[in-house]
Formats: sequence, C-alpha cells, structure tokens
Amino acid sequence: MNAQDKGEPGSFRLAMNQLHTWAGVVIGGVLFAIFWMGTLSVFDREIDRWMMPMTRIAQTEVASLDALKPIADRMARDVDQWSVVLPTERVPTMQLRVYEEERDINDVRHVDPATGALLDDPGSLGGTGFFFPFHFSLHLRAFDLGYWLVGIAAMAMLVLSVSGVIIHKKLFADFFTLRIVRKPQRTTLDLHNVTGVLGLPFNIVMALSGLIIFFSIYMPTPQSIVYGGDKAAFERDAYGDFEREKAGRPGGLASLDAMQAEAKRRWDGEAPYFVRVKNPGDANAYVEMRRPYDRGVTMSLDKIYFDGPTGRVLNEFRTDKAVMTAQRFISGIHFIQFRHWTLRWLYFVCGLMGCVLIATGFLFWVQSRRKKHAKLGLRGVAVVEGLAVGSTTGIVIATLGFLIANRLLPLGIEGRAGLEMWAFYLIWIGTFAHGWLRPRRAWVDQSWAIATGAVLAVILNAITTGDHPIHAALRGQWGVAGMDLVMLAGGAVAVLTALRLSGRKAATPVAALAPAE
Repeated sequence: MNAQDKGEPGSFRLAMNQLHTWAGVVIGGVLFAIFWMGTLSVFDREIDRWMMPMTRIAQTEVASLDALKPIADRMARDVDQWSVVLPTERVPTMQLRVYEEERDINDVRHVDPATGALLDDPGSLGGTGFFFPFHFSLHLRAFDLGYWLVGIAAMAMLVLSVSGVIIHKKLFADFFTLRIVRKPQRTTLDLHNVTGVLGLPFNIVMALSGLIIFFSIYMPTPQSIVYGGDKAAFERDAYGDFEREKAGRPGGLASLDAMQAEAKRRWDGEAPYFVRVKNPGDANAYVEMRRPYDRGVTMSLDKIYFDGPTGRVLNEFRTDKAVMTAQRFISGIHFIQFRHWTLRWLYFVCGLMGCVLIATGFLFWVQSRRKKHAKLGLRGVAVVEGLAVGSTTGIVIATLGFLIANRLLPLGIEGRAGLEMWAFYLIWIGTFAHGWLRPRRAWVDQSWAIATGAVLAVILNAITTGDHPIHAALRGQWGVAGMDLVMLAGGAVAVLTALRLSGRKAATPVAALAPAE
C-alpha cells in the first residue's frame, strides 16, 4: 500500500500514499467481505442447487399458474400477499412466497412446475438468501446500517483505486512484474500491483454502480425536495409501484393464466417471470406481473397490474424514462442477471482478484512494519494481522463451514436456516481469535483448514445426495458439479499454499490468500 518510489515523493503523492494506506487498513476487512460475498453471488442460484438438493429437478415448462392458487390459498390464509417467481435457465423450480410484514411472515416454498406439487422445505437460506444480501447489507438492516457501511466501503474503494494510480509512477510497468521467488514482501507488493492494474476497471465500475443502485438511500434529498417528502409518489414514478386498499369484502381471483397471456401479448411474447397477488381473497385483490430482463443488460421494471376478480388491466408501467433507464442499465451491469456464462465467469475471476488485491494490501502493511513495531514495542501489527487473517482466510473457512453445516443438519429440524447462519458467524469469530492467538502460524493453519473444509464439503454432498461431480454432470446438474469442482480446486491451492508456507521461516506470506475460491 506504500508508494514504491525510491526517491522522495512530492507532498501530494505523499498525502495520497497516506490516504491509500490508512483507508485500506481501516476499511479493508469490510471491503474483503463485500467482495467475497459479491463473488459468491455471481453464482448464487447454483449455490442454491447445491444447498437445496430437493430443487435439483429437470428443467420444464410451467403447467399452469392457476394450479398454484389452491396451494397459495392454503399457505396464504389472512396474509397481505403471495407471489411466485417462475422457472429460469438457472432455477428449475417455481418459488412461492407468502409475506406479511406486520406479523413477520415470510415463508418460501419451492414448487415443481410440471406437477404443481410442493417440494420438501429445504430449511436453508442458500446463496440467494444469505450470500447475496450479505454482499449489499451485511445482514445489518436496522436503520439501514449495513447499506451505509457498504456505501462507505464503496467510496473507500473508489478512493483506494484513484490514490493507488497516483502513488505508483510505474503502475502499468508493474503490471508485467511478478517476482514470486524473492522475499515475501516483494512478492506481496507485486501481486498487489498486478491485481490492482488488471482489475482496476472492474473495481471502479462495481463500486460506483453499487452506489448508484442504492441512490435513494445515499442521496434522499433530491427526491425529498422534488416530491415534498411523498415517498410513495416517488416510487410510483421511478419504479411503477401501484397500490389500492382492501375493500373489506370477499372476492375471487380470475384466471392467472389469462392474465399471463395478456402480459405476453403486450410484451411481444415475453412471459412474466414474477407474479404477485396482493389482498388475496378480497374484492380489491390485484395482481402484479413483471417482465423478464434476462435477455438484456438493463434490468427492466416493466410491469402490469390486473384487477384480481375480473382480470382487467388496472395499470401498466414501462421503463422508458431516461434517468431510470440509465439507473437500471447500471444495475444490470452490477448484478449480471442476463444470460452470458462467459461474462459470468469473468465477473467471478475479477471478484477473486479484488479479494486478492485487498488482502495483499493488508499483508504488505503488516510485512513492512513488523520489525519496526517489534523494536518499538507497538501492538499495531499484531492487531491488524489478526484482522487480516480473520477477514481473508477466516471468511473463506466460515463459508465452507456454512456449506458443511448445510449438509450435516437434518432436514425438518426447527430453525435449520438459523443454525447454518450461527455456524458461519461462530466459525468466523473463531478465525479472528485464532489469528490473534497464533499470528505466525495462523496463515498455515487456516490454509489447511480451507483445504480440509473444501474436501469435506464435497464428500458430504456425495454422501448425502449421491451427486458427486461426475454423477451431477451426467444428470445435467452443472451448477452442483461446478460447485464441487471449484471447491476441490480451491482446496488444492490451499494444500500447495500450506506446504509452501510450512517450508518458510518468514511469516505471513501473501500466498495464504490464493485459495480464496
């Protein structure tokens, strides 16, 4: 994180150097967690298939939306709404959700689209329910605290990217310099420079787009001024929200299949991917259908609202305003929900490079100050090193622990999803403690833990489901096979790293971060 110029830097470059150094040290742990969870979220649906074996079914067309109504009626008694997400290329099931905020009801079940039958409850949040929300909210929803911490981290990433370019005079020359045979400190800095240059466009775009996605949280003043504090009016104009109160009289629900056919007609043959019924069982029930956006970058907000009892169109919204179209295009770049497997893998690799960039910055700070702090009797290096260990290898171990708990906990046990989360957080906290208690051995120990956890997760998946990588691939379950293969690859790298570290007298080399897969 220090400028590598041997000459005396100018005052501006020195100021940028200090900014780069301390911004990285202060926010590096949070940044790594965000990047790591964002990287996993690139394949969150595939992680769901691994963690929810009952959803590993063949891809098929939806037989009928109307067939869902009896199931929804049983699940959604006296609630405000129920919704269903229709199958996609990456998710073969229908996901039926019953929701009511006041009574804290949020029940999600998977439905076989061919038969309309409810599948067994997976009892897990999976990748979409745990890793993805962690990426943008840190699971700290009170007072939007998590969103603000992530926003601060995104701003820090922009500062780090710009200041990193300024303080390195030979930045692009350094991109072609990776000295892995020299002392660890030199290797650390070289790897930091290489991943920094290679991932610079990606890191800036992800940080900036993340801020733009949640503009209404970070910059509420303009909309408050324009709409006079009327949040509902803003959301109607920006997002096409439509609401109407309950009538207080019973009412039926017209054919959802007929509403779907009308939506397809209006959307040039595209069927809705999301259907929501609000005020079910009431005379003022209404149905929301959303247009899919997996064929383009822009995450379209096009939606149609139907009157529940009659099926007539109440309101139609199209994403045709310039500002929101731009915002949804930027959102699409960040979330990568469109169909493009090559680009998805590129995002995954770039995300891992971002993790290495952040971690090597952490490590260079530790390595360059270890002797000086020891002579002066300072504890700064010990504190930062424990944070670095827990924030990097530690969160990888916690992730593997989350997956292992998923395979070990029996189905049907009460609070199963919560137990998986407890496993993640307790293991993660333990890795910080380990980093502080054994700073000179923590990297080796945790590299072996990563290798062991990766292999154990793959073995447990094979034992509990029978879907070892070959069997899963033969059944067309490429997401499951891919999960196993990525974990085995990460475990192999972790073994090589642990062996290399064990043979070195120097502590805390950068290679400990390589198995971040």
